[in-house]
Amino acid sequence: MVDRGIDPATQPLRPGDLARRSTLPWMLFIAALALAAWALWRAYQPEELGDPLATSLAAFEKQNKLTVFSAQLSPVVANDDSSFLGLVKSRQVAVIPARVDYTLDLSAMDRSRLSWDGEAQRLDVRLPPLQLSRPNLDEGRAQYLREGVWITRQIQDKLTRDNTRAAEAQARQGAANPVLLELARAAAKDAIRQNLAIPLEVAGFGKVSVTVRFDGEPYRTK
Repeated sequence: MVDRGIDPATQPLRPGDLARRSTLPWMLFIAALALAAWALWRAYQPEELGDPLATSLAAFEKQNKLTVFSAQLSPVVANDDSSFLGLVKSRQVAVIPARVDYTLDLSAMDRSRLSWDGEAQRLDVRLPPLQLSRPNLDEGRAQYLREGVWITRQIQDKLTRDNTRAAEAQARQGAANPVLLELARAAAKDAIRQNLAIPLEVAGFGKVSVTVRFDGEPYRTK
């Protein structure tokens, strides 16, 4: 008799062998899935977060000037005129509405005016001084009161020009009032916070606190 040996294929499987054979395809599938996931992660992994200062400066570059506040003023001015050796006198009182805009020159913003604290997720911004526009006089809504026995057209035009110059000077002076300047600075800080916090969050930096101050103001974390 020829001993053909034992053919493993014909032998009954033991429980341990069955478990190993049943698990092997799943292990291969999981390994393939992990390999595919690793390959996808390598291909599409997010790049490291960029420079927060560069992101902030890019937000500033979208507009060179930012109007943050406008003051509506109503200068009351008066001018006199005399002619014929002072024998004929005229007077004109005028109320001329005026608007003055408070703007920020964002072209002056560079890295020296920004500071990033990565641990605290805080951006500190130092702004240049506010700029006041030339008063915009609404002479179409101006009100005039004229006094005089005889006011010629030439005298009236001269008084109007003088009142316009006086109203512009008064509006410029009124716009420099400390109360209005403080309101304008507060509006500027709020605008800058909003203009920077959103781009930084979209860029992946999360909730970033932005502290804003003007040249000469002390640094505050809140």
